Amino acid sequence: MIRRTLIAAALAATALVTLPAGPAQARACALGSRCVTTYYSDGIGSQVVGGSVEGCDGSSYAWGVRTIYKDWSETPCS
Repeated sequence: MIRRTLIAAALAATALVTLPAGPAQARACALGSRCVTTYYSDGIGSQVVGGSVEGCDGSSYAWGVRTIYKDWSETPCS
C-alpha cells in the first residue's frame, strides 16, 4: 500500500514538472496608443502570415495565423 502511494506521488510530481507552460502573453496595448503585431512564418521574417491592430478608438482587427515569430509596435495616438 505504501509503495503504491509513493509511486502515485512520484508520478504526480513528474506530471507537474513536465506540463508545458502556456504561451507567453503579450503586453497589453496602453490606453491612448495604437498597437500593431505582425506574425511571421519563421524567425528571419521571410513571410508574413498574420497580424493584428488595436486602434486608438479601442477597436481591434486580426487576420491570418498567430505564430511565435512576431514584431510588435506601439505608437501614441495624437
